[in-house]
Amino acid sequence: MSGCCGPSHDHGHDHGSAFDGASPAYRRVLLIVLAINAAMFAVEVAAGAIAGSLALYADSVDFAMDAATYGLSFWAIGRAAETRARVALFKGASLGVIGTAVLLMALWRLYSGAPPEPITMGAIGLLALAANVISAVLLFRWRDGDANVASVWQCTRNDAIGNVLVVLAAVGVFGTGSALPDLIVASLMAALFLNSAFRIIRQARGELRSAAVQAG
Repeated sequence: MSGCCGPSHDHGHDHGSAFDGASPAYRRVLLIVLAINAAMFAVEVAAGAIAGSLALYADSVDFAMDAATYGLSFWAIGRAAETRARVALFKGASLGVIGTAVLLMALWRLYSGAPPEPITMGAIGLLALAANVISAVLLFRWRDGDANVASVWQCTRNDAIGNVLVVLAAVGVFGTGSALPDLIVASLMAALFLNSAFRIIRQARGELRSAAVQAG
């Protein structure tokens, strides 16, 4: 899960030479994973309401962010480097807002929430994991690239990690009868969101500076 979208490579190289997503095969895969994530968003919103799980809600938001990320990335392909970097900057800022919101919700539910239903929570967590593994396999060959492309790969890879955490939280809730495992995982997801947001913004700002230098 969406601990989505932090770029996977460093900043000490020329971003202008990085793959920008401009290939028909990449575009097709991007549309496929967009559809997968949009479908899983709907499934997890419903399941989160049924199970009363904040971790599932956080994961559903992450799927929604991923679908938006893939859509924005598709739109940005082939556009100027500055435009692609600004799209990545927007993704990073949005992810930061969501991470903060999930963290605040977890703190609130620490004092007011009942334990979620662990069977539904675990089953949907496994389904989400399968969806993200499929997406990760499809995207693997394009795991390196500019901030726009790298954010897509990182969204998917981090999401799979988040799905494993949701399943572990379900096991914890089942074993303890407490909401605490669910809230801990939701908080970890929020931290992952915030970390990825920082990394995306940092890389995007570097690419904006590079674009400004080249334009000057």
